[in-house]
Amino acid sequence: MPAPQLVIFDLGGTTIRDRGEVGAAFAAALGHAGIGFDPADLTQWRGASKREVLAQLVSRQGLPPAVAAQAYVDFSASLKGRFSATRDLAFSGASATFAQLKAVGVRLALNSGFDRDIVDLVLTSVPWPSDTFDAVVCAEDVPCGRPAPYMIFRSMEHTGVSDVHRVAVVGDTRLDLEAGWRAGVTYRIGVLSGAHDRQTLERAPHTHLVVDVGAVAGICLGAD
Repeated sequence: MPAPQLVIFDLGGTTIRDRGEVGAAFAAALGHAGIGFDPADLTQWRGASKREVLAQLVSRQGLPPAVAAQAYVDFSASLKGRFSATRDLAFSGASATFAQLKAVGVRLALNSGFDRDIVDLVLTSVPWPSDTFDAVVCAEDVPCGRPAPYMIFRSMEHTGVSDVHRVAVVGDTRLDLEAGWRAGVTYRIGVLSGAHDRQTLERAPHTHLVVDVGAVAGICLGAD
């Protein structure tokens, strides 16, 4: 396996902790809007664009699109409040992983199913240098979110990497790994620190499963 030139990291559950903030924000927004939902659906859709998930739930119930738009506003406000009140957001191994990869010239990108305002809030709350990532691509930047591969391709464009065989994708959900598979990347690394458990990720198109982000540099640099 050729060493990657670009490693693309997911945000929630992969590089920052998810202590239930996302699920709680979804439940609060859906409850406020009177939208019925099955909690199992939300688990299945983890990693997807949050706007797209809300739009699907609203469409299923025959409600007008304006309901989804307002539900997203409520979700975003709720999640920002929860993240702002959370300390120690970043996984402890993330900083070292980023530094090890950057030290040998690997480019780094961040992909997220959150919109940019939430991502920006998170990035101001974690102890990573402002130049950690060579590209930050959010769900709103592409035609559709995961499992479509568009965020991966956009990250490649921004970082000047043209060979999908020299790209690694790191994420905590089935959709992260499916997006990597659809893009054709060589490394599809699942981390067991977030939304989906080992059994779920083993059924996804992965190349590696690791405990958390701290093990990623070793894989990409050929140590593991």
